[in-house]
Amino acid sequence: MIKRLLSGLILMVAVNSQARQLQEPPTQIVYRFDDHRYLELKGWDCEGELWFTDTKRGIHSQVWSQFYRIFTKRFVHPSERYIAISAWGGGFTVSKDYGRTWSGAHYSPGENEPDGMNLPPYDDIISFTVVNDQGFLQTKHSLYMSSKPFDDPRLAAGGPGITYTLDDGDVYHIDPRSPGPAWGLDYITKRALKNDIAKYHTNYQNLPDKTPEVKNYTGWDHMRCDMDAGR
Repeated sequence: MIKRLLSGLILMVAVNSQARQLQEPPTQIVYRFDDHRYLELKGWDCEGELWFTDTKRGIHSQVWSQFYRIFTKRFVHPSERYIAISAWGGGFTVSKDYGRTWSGAHYSPGENEPDGMNLPPYDDIISFTVVNDQGFLQTKHSLYMSSKPFDDPRLAAGGPGITYTLDDGDVYHIDPRSPGPAWGLDYITKRALKNDIAKYHTNYQNLPDKTPEVKNYTGWDHMRCDMDAGR
């Protein structure tokens, strides 16, 4: 009797699994920036493809091809040209053209964390704010931020580069052919910036000590997802 019951349960699970594979995965809006821009997740159990839509600009682009899990911390994002989406396991997917195209951004190598690591544990993250085309990730110990939203003109093709002198008098030069990460693609703390040559770039100078205040934001302050969607 027990064997028959177990066999029946296994058969039901197999049938349900096969039926689910044939069924189109559910799509749900998981974040709204405003009344015309939003993120959609296509997949089961709040994991899958992530898509961005801007109805005013006619943009519908794929941010993540598969396995995206929603960011569960506070998320405030009034910025429009520069869009940054934090990934669960570290790093970011960003767009610098209003969401038309996407590329990867990363935590800067170096001792961003008090323990010497370059990125924070997920549980230490408090919030991620993207405002004025710049991203700010606040953790329990640090503030990570992307550069100001422009590249140093001295490092443009044909530019003079950047010459700098260290405390010991040694002189070095940053060549435009190896300028380092473009704006918005590198997240760093002021702690790590002290020992990084990026501090000589104009877009890494005079960075704030705290996340800028956001007023009158009409979007969501967290991503939302229904685990039972499609069932």
